[in-house]
Amino acid sequence: MLLSVLVLVSGCTVYQSIGKSVGSFLHPVAGHDFVHIGNDQWNQGNALIYFYRTHSQWAADEIEAPSVYIDDTHYFNIRNDSFTWLEVSPGERHIAMRRPLLGLEGLNSFSLSLIADATLEVESGRIYYLRYNELSEPEQAHPDLDPEHPLAQGDLQLVSRAYAMRATELVSTRFLNSDLLAPNHAATSIVETTEDVNYERRMVLLEEERELEIERLKEAGKYHAPSWFWPFGGGPTVPLESDRKIRELEREYAALEDERRQKEREESSGGWWIF
Repeated sequence: MLLSVLVLVSGCTVYQSIGKSVGSFLHPVAGHDFVHIGNDQWNQGNALIYFYRTHSQWAADEIEAPSVYIDDTHYFNIRNDSFTWLEVSPGERHIAMRRPLLGLEGLNSFSLSLIADATLEVESGRIYYLRYNELSEPEQAHPDLDPEHPLAQGDLQLVSRAYAMRATELVSTRFLNSDLLAPNHAATSIVETTEDVNYERRMVLLEEERELEIERLKEAGKYHAPSWFWPFGGGPTVPLESDRKIRELEREYAALEDERRQKEREESSGGWWIF
């Protein structure tokens, strides 16, 4: 109740995983042994990210497990000796991990314990493996990752498929089930959500580009300032390239929404009606 009031009154972003953060000491993972999901379970036009946490006594004795966020949305808390996955759209994905205290994790830019904060550029058709262990780093760095990249150091690191397939790595973990004691929203596609994030990010960049373009036109004398008696007049004397890009982006997103609605209609009419 207090959190809801705080968000409504102040507009703050509250990071929390209350009711989802139980650790392995209280609730050990009991899912099936690791196995890759089938190719028919995800669209190769997107990307697939596996998250896993290898066994350690520290993690096994944990009362609360750390949270995992993709693009500022919480999806799961990763317990000892577990794995899960998410299907995402191609592009830049922001990945963060926070350690909770009684489920509370942070407020706006403040975090009680920010374990990881990184961006990962993912490509269509590719599979990525993110390894979390607070006691030991992987013995091999990812060959395609800059050594200075946040995911090439620290507790959460990107590893290669070959490394993840080692006997003591991903293949030794168990599936992170979602249940009443530790519900989660992983092992699913979040493509629509990440597509929306891509659109919003591109729109912000284009709006910034538009402001810069207008400044350049003003300097070049190709912009009429509004009259003092009619503040709604004025503007550039030539078409803006940024406006063209914005219209194109809006058309692409409108087409994407139409495609989603069509898919929903097809799925909702998948059965047959006896009458």
